[in-house]
Amino acid sequence: MKEKLTIAKLKAEAKAFCIAESKVRNQSLFGITDGKAVGTHIEHKFQEQLNAKYKTTIGSSASGIDLPADNILTDIKVTSIKQPQSSCPFRDAKQKIFGLGYNLLIFVYEKKDDPKTKTAILDFVSCSFISKERTADYTTTYRLREMLKDRANEEDIIAYLNDKNIPADEITLNQIAKQILKLPPNQGYLTVSNALQWRLQYQRVVTLNKTVSGISKLIDKITK
Repeated sequence: MKEKLTIAKLKAEAKAFCIAESKVRNQSLFGITDGKAVGTHIEHKFQEQLNAKYKTTIGSSASGIDLPADNILTDIKVTSIKQPQSSCPFRDAKQKIFGLGYNLLIFVYEKKDDPKTKTAILDFVSCSFISKERTADYTTTYRLREMLKDRANEEDIIAYLNDKNIPADEITLNQIAKQILKLPPNQGYLTVSNALQWRLQYQRVVTLNKTVSGISKLIDKITK
């Protein structure tokens, strides 16, 4: 009988997966420059590994989250070290301030093609687990937290949100400002760019060289 997947086991499996996959010569990925194709290959392979070993829910395109079980609630992101970023569905403007609402497991690879063997090696140079509390935008949350320390009022916060083009109407911005005053946001560690879909950038996490609660560096060949 399969054991139940936990966050701790997910992290351990991700680390082991990165170590093992960094040694695999992939014929199917040789010459492939489409990052989405590489990402889909890795996501599916990791999901299959989890599904074979653990009792958990594997998400579908409709659910939007790769591991949607209540105790896991984690989306898997695979990206190249050349530009560690990806997109995610836009739900509402509050995600940029209070976080996406789910955890992220980020695999960052460096792809090397070997013309002699016609194979590709994905060297996983970084792998991080980011708790949902840390998935907001770094600059926005940093500034809002500083403003709250400086006793900013509702009008100050609304003016700042407007200045930063937070994608929301006046009524929503008022509601967000009230929520910020009532519940100050945690410091986020992503760069979240406004778009029809959020554009998430992970450089700050990849190069993070200090201990931050809620961020686990499972593989780190960048800062060591």
